[in-house]
Amino acid sequence: MVRPRRAACGQRREAVGGVGYVRSVNDVTASAASGSPDARRPADPTGTATGRVVLLTTSHRVAPGLLSWPAWEALRSADRVLCADGAHPQLPYLREAGITVEEASPTAEELVAACAGGRTAVVVATGEGEPALTDGLARLAGSGRVALPELELLPASYDLPGARLLDLVQVMDRIRAECPWSSRQTHRGLAKYAVEESYELVEAIEDGDRDELREELGDVLLQVVFHARIAQEDEEAPFSVDDVAATIVAKLIHRHPHVFGDATATTPEEVKEHWLRTKAAEKRRESVTDGVPLHQPGLALGAKLASRVRTAGLGVPLPAGEGIGYDLLALAARAEREGVDPEAALRAAARAYRDAIREAEGLPAHPTAAPTDTVDQ
Repeated sequence: MVRPRRAACGQRREAVGGVGYVRSVNDVTASAASGSPDARRPADPTGTATGRVVLLTTSHRVAPGLLSWPAWEALRSADRVLCADGAHPQLPYLREAGITVEEASPTAEELVAACAGGRTAVVVATGEGEPALTDGLARLAGSGRVALPELELLPASYDLPGARLLDLVQVMDRIRAECPWSSRQTHRGLAKYAVEESYELVEAIEDGDRDELREELGDVLLQVVFHARIAQEDEEAPFSVDDVAATIVAKLIHRHPHVFGDATATTPEEVKEHWLRTKAAEKRRESVTDGVPLHQPGLALGAKLASRVRTAGLGVPLPAGEGIGYDLLALAARAEREGVDPEAALRAAARAYRDAIREAEGLPAHPTAAPTDTVDQ
């Protein structure tokens, strides 16, 4: 049975393929820094020491060659460095640093034998990991018949927050190039999907379904990345998803002077005041109605216009008229004045109506009925 080395300060145990590993972080000795292959192990004149296996993992989302200091020290001090993938993106950088890498895929038994006598072998893991190797080591450990080397999992590079967005961009690039449907789409053709996905996101929020929320956020994000990918192909004014991100980053920093500058805001109202003031200076609009999207749902449109009028301090009465449209406009303005989203309020009421219909039909309430506190009443 393998008994993993107890994790000291700065270490963490992990399991790979059923084998217990110890990830060493800060146990590099001064002698190891010299790069000597023998720096990490005591002399073993009898040849009975079992040695050490280091499984080195890297992230493809980090530029090749940008490895941690413990990873470089493990590579420099190893007796053998092996990698099953001859096209591994790290190999050119390792060889440039003077590290000899063998293109080999040893079995668990071969790796154990290679570490006999206290030797160290570093295995540079492929993108799929090394499941065959780790499973083989697990079998040897379970047999109890073989003295295994010290087994160490050493992450050489880590994903930064947001790193998986790089995967999304790459997948979108390939879909745009190879999918018969996606390759023909335009901004105008995709517009309806942005509306649909936004409503599905709102529904997930109001239903309180977190799994659905995560999925719908991804669908909305896809719309952004898809449109940005199409925009790259414009012959006159191309832009990429990086340009989109740079634009919103600059906007957020500029509109949050209380976070990134010297301004002060201690209440949500003061934050909103900063936002509106900087936005007005950026847009240089002539009317408070400029920038209000007229294609949004009618209740939301009426409430937005009422909000602009109230915020600007304009005494503009609602237009006089007869009919349901004018009645709804008055209700939308009243909702905005009372701090209620009229669209959300109407959806909540419609859900209650739906449940009443189902009850009249002898059916149970809908399983995705919205929580009662979804809308401020």
